[in-house]
Amino acid sequence: MNTISNFFKANRTKVILAILLPVQFYGLQLLRYFPEFVEKYYSQGVFPVLSKINRYLFGWIPFSIGDIFYILIGILALRWLIVNLKRLRFEPVKFFLDIAATLSIVYFIFNLLWGFNYYRMPLNKTLGLDKGYTTEELVATTKRLIAKSNALHRELGYADSVKIDLPYSQKEIFTMSDNGYKNLEAEFPQLKYHPKSIKKSGWSLGLTYMGYSGYYNPFSGEAQVNNLIKTYKFPVVSCHEQAHQIGYAAENEANFIATIATLNNDNTYIKYSGYIFALRYCVNELARRDFEQYEALLPTINFGILESYREMREFWASYQNPFETFSKAFWDQFLKANNQSEGIMSYSYMVALVVNYFEDKPF
Repeated sequence: MNTISNFFKANRTKVILAILLPVQFYGLQLLRYFPEFVEKYYSQGVFPVLSKINRYLFGWIPFSIGDIFYILIGILALRWLIVNLKRLRFEPVKFFLDIAATLSIVYFIFNLLWGFNYYRMPLNKTLGLDKGYTTEELVATTKRLIAKSNALHRELGYADSVKIDLPYSQKEIFTMSDNGYKNLEAEFPQLKYHPKSIKKSGWSLGLTYMGYSGYYNPFSGEAQVNNLIKTYKFPVVSCHEQAHQIGYAAENEANFIATIATLNNDNTYIKYSGYIFALRYCVNELARRDFEQYEALLPTINFGILESYREMREFWASYQNPFETFSKAFWDQFLKANNQSEGIMSYSYMVALVVNYFEDKPF
């Protein structure tokens, strides 16, 4: 008993921090029952202040501070492991206590700066949208998206069979990406985006091998975009990561916000990228629901648009590797642990938001 007491006295702070790790985890599970509280006091209260501070601090720096932060953390963690590995044999309790205490601190900071957003009110409730939709409604929305996408394709001056490449650099797209958010402010004040902090990721090659187009760094507030993506998706990915910056953690919701942000952009090329992005989701969902309708509608899409989809598929296929499967499995479990019960499959729910949002709105 004295030995335990002495151990506790000598490691009081670390023991308390280690105990707080599971307390934090299970305490967070209770928040899923109080989404209105999280929405009012964190997502619309504390978080906008914290995120703006981060963006003001790091947004003006031309390179990714977050990427450097992760490199330094990785080096320090590896150094600590090498120096302390022998303790695993002689002092295993202290070894794992140090790890648990550190994880507890990191977990607390992560949730304070970002993680509570996983427990906010669903976007369909704050926008007053239904979650369900019929196949007939999906078909109607898909037809409208095809008509608009084809029309924009021709409006930009391209033949139906020609794939459109955006005539802008990635830096120029970053500059234009928040225009759609500005245009949405009147309808959705909660989508106000300022200041900007969006950058190319220094981890782009690694992100590609893991199968990701970008990521949000909760510790620096930066939106990171995979700069190897040179297709129509670059503006959408930029707006997707910006949606994370303003507190929309769920991937399906960030995809939907990215959709309406690109559709409301004044630039026709970016608007076009948003329409064919939404179209691809609806067409894929239609293939799952009614393959005959899918086969009937597919030939009505301009071949140039289908070529953009093919280019995107081939890009990801060229980087396929076993590590991507592991990475996606880890991310799937992470999402499920953070109040997204469908995990990675929750991305497909974006179709429901699109169908219901545009049901009574003109394109």
